[in-house]
Amino acid sequence: MLVETFARLFGTDPVINGLVGGVVIASLNLIGASLVFVWRDPSERALDGALGFAAGVMLAASFTSLIIPGVETYSGGNPLPVLFGVALGALFLDRSDMLIPHAHYLVTGRRRSDAADPDTSLPVENERLAGVMLFVLAITLHNMPEGLAVGVGFGSGDLETAIPLMLAIGLQNVPEGLAVSVAAINAGLDRRAYAVFTGIRSGVVEIPLAVFGAYAVGTVSALLPYAMGFAAGAMLFVISDEILPETHTRGNERIATLGTIVGVIVMLYLDISLG
Repeated sequence: MLVETFARLFGTDPVINGLVGGVVIASLNLIGASLVFVWRDPSERALDGALGFAAGVMLAASFTSLIIPGVETYSGGNPLPVLFGVALGALFLDRSDMLIPHAHYLVTGRRRSDAADPDTSLPVENERLAGVMLFVLAITLHNMPEGLAVGVGFGSGDLETAIPLMLAIGLQNVPEGLAVSVAAINAGLDRRAYAVFTGIRSGVVEIPLAVFGAYAVGTVSALLPYAMGFAAGAMLFVISDEILPETHTRGNERIATLGTIVGVIVMLYLDISLG
C-alpha cells in the first residue's frame, strides 16, 4: 500500500524519488532536533537508549536494504563488488574522522586519547566556538552516508527496498537530531537557533547526496552494487566507531543494548512488511 501510494504521489523517476527521500530524512532530523523544546532536559540514560535504537536501525538497514540486495539483485550473486564498496566506505569514514575530531570532544571536553587521564581535559569554555564548529563538522560527516544510502536505494529503482530504507534512516535521524541538539545546547548554543540550524545543516548535506546517489547509480548502473556497499560500509563505521562507543561510556550499557535490539526489530519489521 505504501509503495503504491508513494509511486502515485511522486512517480517512479529515481532522481525525483531520491530528492523526496532526502527531504523526508532531513525533515525527521529537524523534528528530532526540535524535541528540545518539549523535552528540555532528557537524561543521559534516555539519550543512550535512543542512540542505541538509532544504531540498531542503521545496522539492520545496512544489511537488509543495501548489502543483501546489492549482492543478490544487482551484482548477480557476486559479493565482491559490494564487499569492495563496504571496505571503501569504511575507509573513507576512517580517513575523514582522522581530519575531523569526534563529537565526543564537544560533549566531554577531552579527546578520546585523553580519556584515561582526566587531568588532560580540554577547557571547553575557552574553546567553545572552535568546539561547536568541530562538532558540526563531525555530525555533518556522519550524516553523509545516510543521504547517500537513501539516494542509492531509490537509484536502484526498487521502491520496495528504498522506502523501508528511507523510513529506517528517517527514524534513526530523530534520536540523532535530539542527541546532537542536547550536546550543542550544553555547549552554550540557543535552543531555537540550533534547532533551525540542524534542519538547514542536515538538509544541505542529506538532500543533495540523496539526489546525487540516485542520479549516479541511475546513470551508470554498474556502479550500483559498489555504491550500495559504500553506503553500508560508511554507516557500519559510524555505528561501530561513534554511536555504540558513546552509548557505553556513562554506565547505561544495558539500556543502550536493549535500544539497539529494538532498532533492529523495527527495521526488520519495516523491511518484511513493506518489502
